[in-house]
Amino acid sequence: MDSRNLFETPTTYRIIRLEYFAALVTVAVLVVLHWHEIRWIPFVLLFAYIDVIGYIPGAIAARRSRTGYIHRGYYVLYNVMHTLLTAAAVAGLWCLIEGPEWALLALPLHLFTDRSVVGNFLKPFGVRFEPQEHPGYYAAKPLLDRPRPPRWAVESGHAATGAHPRAAGEPARTEAGRI
Repeated sequence: MDSRNLFETPTTYRIIRLEYFAALVTVAVLVVLHWHEIRWIPFVLLFAYIDVIGYIPGAIAARRSRTGYIHRGYYVLYNVMHTLLTAAAVAGLWCLIEGPEWALLALPLHLFTDRSVVGNFLKPFGVRFEPQEHPGYYAAKPLLDRPRPPRWAVESGHAATGAHPRAAGEPARTEAGRI
């Protein structure tokens, strides 16, 4: 993924998940090391509120929907509740009100588990709320994760340079290769 191609290949997706898994292991080690210092009721509440507010309402709406598509508000709610920014804000408020404590590890534990073990990231509006492969992604998937030049480069003779034909000032071509 880069600033002009906002999608992941299967390989980059696995690498990102692996990075979150490393973060998950770090948090899990801290939970184990501070097991007896954790207040478990706040820990469980902090772990659960993310899905109680952000996932469960959308999951219920998606299961009730005949088409599988639901109001964008459920996506916004999910995405807001499943960001590290919101978790940091909740942790900051918690520290101001209750003081810092090890129960706050529940926040990154939940988010890192979602991203590494479950494989869930933020939800774009154009896909179903519950994971299901989008037809557009299904069609593009074979082209995304391969170590050879893209078809447009081979067909236009730019495979050796890697330059996009439009970048060189060439006019746009139709599918048949005609101008």
